[in-house]
Amino acid sequence: MKEKILFIVNPISGHHDKSGFPSIVEKWIDKDKYDHTIQLTEYGGHATALTQQAIKDDYDIIVAVGGDGTINEVATNMIGARQTFAIVPYGSGNGLARHLHLPLKPKKVITEVINKGVKSKIDTVTMNGVPYISIAGVGFDAIIADYFAKDPNRGFKTYFKLITEKYFKFKPEKYHLILDDKEAIDCEPLFVSFANSNQFGFNAAVSPHASLNDGLIDVCIFKKPNLLAVPYVAERLMTQHIDKTHFVEIHKAGKIKVLREKEDIANIDGEAIMMPKDVLIEIKPLSLNILLPNKE
Repeated sequence: MKEKILFIVNPISGHHDKSGFPSIVEKWIDKDKYDHTIQLTEYGGHATALTQQAIKDDYDIIVAVGGDGTINEVATNMIGARQTFAIVPYGSGNGLARHLHLPLKPKKVITEVINKGVKSKIDTVTMNGVPYISIAGVGFDAIIADYFAKDPNRGFKTYFKLITEKYFKFKPEKYHLILDDKEAIDCEPLFVSFANSNQFGFNAAVSPHASLNDGLIDVCIFKKPNLLAVPYVAERLMTQHIDKTHFVEIHKAGKIKVLREKEDIANIDGEAIMMPKDVLIEIKPLSLNILLPNKE
């Protein structure tokens, strides 16, 4: 019996042309396995409405076609549902896709993952009830997420430009972290990331050994390096060895309370969202069904 699969396509995410995507699907999808439908998003938040309707319409697989924002929007609306989530990455950073070792070419995703992939389950996380899949954070990375979202130019060059512009003026704040209602940590870091997956995107691995199915969040406390150490830290970040430096301290927990001096923005999967002074981050183990490459 064929499965019903819906592709939700954001035509403008990542500034990549997706006009040829329907013909790629038509040519390469396994028509003996699937009855497929393609729908384009037409406004902000439309992916949410399309995902919720697809669940009501009893689709079997819902595919996000776009950048990290589109992927997060579709995925977070599928948490706890019976449907299986899948990704065709078309963004600039492609953080979750890279963590999952997905092909970055649409044809290869269709032929290798959609047609031949395996269904699995991954953890999701909430920050004060707001769900996310990959990484949330407070501090400097939240400020960069805010500026990056407002910048008309995307890609790594823009991301790097913003970091270099804002870095030296940034003054770290004080945080009191409570891990699993037991361990308490006081810190004044550059930023703190609450990582479910291993990277921000662009292969910048904030927590190289983070796992999407271990029931734990990697709490990554980053010290602010001095000017001379910045190139070294950047190189370690991009080569997935940041955990081998003294600039990051990584803990694991299923629940984290963050007590701050004032309300401020947080970075939730690349989106800057205002959060109150006190923040609660909690894991939801194996709460999202997902289609992954078959490693056999």
